[in-house]
Amino acid sequence: MSKAFSVLVTGGAGYIGSHSVLALLDAGWDVVVLDNLVTGFSWAIDDRASFVEGSVEDMALTARIIADHNIGAILHFAGSVVVPESVTDPLKYYRNNTAASRALIESAVVGGVRHFIFSSTAATYGEPEAIPVQESAPTVPINPYGRSKLMTEQMLQDISAAHPMNHAALRYFNVAGADPEGRSGQSTDGATHLIKVAVEAATGKRDHVAIFGTDFDTADGTGVRDYIHVSDLAAAHVAALDKLVEDPARSYILNCGYGRGFSVSEVLDAVDRITNAPIERRIEGRRAGDPAALVADNSAILDTLRWTPQRDDIDLIVADAMAWERKLAEKRT
Repeated sequence: MSKAFSVLVTGGAGYIGSHSVLALLDAGWDVVVLDNLVTGFSWAIDDRASFVEGSVEDMALTARIIADHNIGAILHFAGSVVVPESVTDPLKYYRNNTAASRALIESAVVGGVRHFIFSSTAATYGEPEAIPVQESAPTVPINPYGRSKLMTEQMLQDISAAHPMNHAALRYFNVAGADPEGRSGQSTDGATHLIKVAVEAATGKRDHVAIFGTDFDTADGTGVRDYIHVSDLAAAHVAALDKLVEDPARSYILNCGYGRGFSVSEVLDAVDRITNAPIERRIEGRRAGDPAALVADNSAILDTLRWTPQRDDIDLIVADAMAWERKLAEKRT
């Protein structure tokens, strides 16, 4: 059964975006991908989707896509995502995340798009006062990355109050893993995500894994994060779209996580178990802007969406990431 409109996915050639494109297509949606390919890969876009190379800041281009493809919803992933870089180059983050999002939202309003799903982040919470973190917790981000994302959330709240467009801001915790069918995975060179770095070390692309800080106020002194499998996260976007369509008068802010955390050391232990070949660990100082722990209270998303995690297992997440990394290693040889 065909859907009433098509979906525009910005940043759909990137890691999370490409998985969400797969989930949308598998659910029967017609998808258009807009990506400038600065960090994304054209080969990561499923052949079933239409692809336009360009920037979300190009309002004439986005207006044309919205009109030509009967776009009724936008899933917005395009942006910059490296926390330490946001500290050293904040203007890049306010341009790529905040200013670019404002341009895209205006194009959506002018084009009559009714639904908008935003790729937000747990970094909007900063150093949370309580763990696990609820959506009602204070949003006091401690780095420009988190602030740039929070500004977009605030814009969406204002726009949804003033125009006939509802939205969902999905606050990701730590995303990892790869498509279980091997169709996509995290492929960016120089990635900073722990599991990606660790599987690169396990396949010989790196000679060690750095542990940034062992003096956090956690059980083993290393930072604790809530790791969510990218395929479960992609499924949450499809479920969020269904919810927005069902109830066009409501908008949502939802945490995307599993509700439990693993420390850096525990994650590396999982990689060692999967590979049966321990990787070298090197202790370094803390990175700027890193909180000690970030774990989601995910009760709201479980109560709100028709979404049940399918791959909530740290060894499974690592195994899928490792399978994808080996596939990339074969491409390099």
